Amino acid sequence: LFNHYIGGLQKYVPQVMPMFAPYVNSYRRLSRFMSAPINVQWGIDNRTCGIRVPKSNAQNRRVENRVPGVDVNPYLATAATLACGYLGMMERLQPTDPMNSSAWDRDYELPRHLEDAIARMRGCNAMAEVLWPSFVKAFCAVKELEYATYNRVISSWEREHLLLLV
Repeated sequence: LFNHYIGGLQKYVPQVMPMFAPYVNSYRRLSRFMSAPINVQWGIDNRTCGIRVPKSNAQNRRVENRVPGVDVNPYLATAATLACGYLGMMERLQPTDPMNSSAWDRDYELPRHLEDAIARMRGCNAMAEVLWPSFVKAFCAVKELEYATYNRVISSWEREHLLLLV
């Protein structure tokens, strides 16, 4: 079950990113060498991976989801993490081999922007069934409204840099 749980995290964490990175600015930290994960690789005590299994004996073994930022709702992030693992166990998903080197050398596997993350969450029927379809629909609608509101604001950077070029 332990391996299936990790397999579920690897498959489904990218599908519920709005619950782990809920705001536009949440995605700025998901960059190489910024101490935040950029993919769903897993490793034993490897802090470059999105999924870390700290060194421990069998009785104290646990899985650490390093993807959520400090700006999350901890209840939603916990529910999403458990749902990912649950689906992995139900589908008997096998994880990749653990990373022994830096996961930052691997490709990005997580959505890079909130808009992409919302689309992935909306399109994941298996996750919607676990989290409840009406919740996923409402949550995504709220995030889309927030994103649309953000896009209507002209930033100071745009004013300072682009105004001079037009």
